[in-house]
Amino acid sequence: MSERAAELSPASGASSDRPVYAKGSIVRSTIAFLRRERGEECVEQVLASIAPAIRARLTAAEPTEELPFAVVRELWEAVDTLLRAADRRWSERAGAYSIESAGVQFYGGILRKNNPTEFLTQSVSLFRLFYRPGDMEVVLAAPGSAVLRLVGCDPATPLFCQRQTGGLRQALILAGGATPRTRHVRCALEGDAFCEWELEWTAPG
Repeated sequence: MSERAAELSPASGASSDRPVYAKGSIVRSTIAFLRRERGEECVEQVLASIAPAIRARLTAAEPTEELPFAVVRELWEAVDTLLRAADRRWSERAGAYSIESAGVQFYGGILRKNNPTEFLTQSVSLFRLFYRPGDMEVVLAAPGSAVLRLVGCDPATPLFCQRQTGGLRQALILAGGATPRTRHVRCALEGDAFCEWELEWTAPG
């Protein structure tokens, strides 16, 4: 996640006319999360509810392959149909699981830092390793806290925003932050000019 010195203008917010792509590792971690939560039978139930052409693309996706975000969204919405009655925040937990599993597997060196500030202000963007285009920009940073803004990427669904909330919380833990707290304080899908997250943490021990 790249550092930015000045406050971004609303025009640089989440909305974008460009198509969004997501890595196949997102698909794999979503399915793995569902398998852990509900078992193989529920995985098969979700996949069976998706159109055959899209299902084939999802099940064949390689971790580093880029898929149209609309394809990934089909999977998320199918999972949401199954889980939301019991757990409306499942996508948040799935985001944390993705960072804990696929994130560490492929990008452990980016995640494991001396402290969260070092992670947030490094030159390599974790967000860009999972999605294109767009980024999570640091718009405010202070000891033990930061504000991130989604730029150049249309969130399209609240499930995306919830996933980022959980993923960011897990990333703070891996980067050495204790008692992490992440809040989605502005949302483009609710009429704000952009999506923003407030992050807080303390030093271990």
